[in-house]
Amino acid sequence: MGEENIYKNILYVDDEVHNLNSFRAVFRRSYTIFTASSAEEGRQILKANNIHLIITDQRMPETTGIEFLESIIKDYPAVPRILLTGYTDINAVIDAINKGSVYKYVQKPWSEDELRTTIENALKLYNNSKNQEELTEKLMTTNEQLEFLLRQNLLS
Repeated sequence: MGEENIYKNILYVDDEVHNLNSFRAVFRRSYTIFTASSAEEGRQILKANNIHLIITDQRMPETTGIEFLESIIKDYPAVPRILLTGYTDINAVIDAINKGSVYKYVQKPWSEDELRTTIENALKLYNNSKNQEELTEKLMTTNEQLEFLLRQNLLS
């Protein structure tokens, strides 16, 4: 699998149960897989779990993948998103990027190696983002401590 990621929880949303089962069978040993057969079920999983990567099908009966991603972006802005689809529609690609902040657009049927590489890269991006947040927080704390010490020295 390559470099280990601390963050491994993946949500895959697709209305076709066969696709969900195939995805789980292929990736279950490398990641913790959560599957949902609807956007609403996906939202419930997101609320109940700490998800690090979201993968969704584009064409679903009640909502499109882009609409689903757009609806959750406010609550989960840092989580990378991958859109899977069997259809090549340039407008869907543009909407995925502009509205759903999609990290990558992958066509079905997906190649296991290509999708695995895409997932690894997305999780590395998430890891880097989380590491940057932690470092920024530590830097702010250190700055506050230094500022306090400088003030103490100036007052003495």
